[in-house]
Amino acid sequence: MDKILTIGDKEVGFRVTASTPMRYRNRFGRDIFDDLMSIKNDFTKDENFTIKSLEAFEYLSYIMAKQYDPSIPETPEDWLDEFEAFSIYEYLPEIMDLWVRNEATTSTAKKK
Repeated sequence: MDKILTIGDKEVGFRVTASTPMRYRNRFGRDIFDDLMSIKNDFTKDENFTIKSLEAFEYLSYIMAKQYDPSIPETPEDWLDEFEAFSIYEYLPEIMDLWVRNEATTSTAKKK
């Protein structure tokens, strides 16, 4: 599932597939589901994000962008350097929406 967002003056594509959790774990050595829960908890509390959640958001955004466009830089730092600002408050709802929509399409009801 794809989504294109405008960040600054640049259009950036993001992709989520069944391989996203594995790519995230292989690249960053972290569990995407734990990190998503941490981000969601911080966002729901309407408090400042922890460093862990900010880092997870940056990694999540990067891995989704890298899936969409393999030609982006090889590190999250170099990719983020392409933007003047990348606000978690502005883009988190859009990125989480993409994740949720992808999860909905991979879940099927079991017959009883």
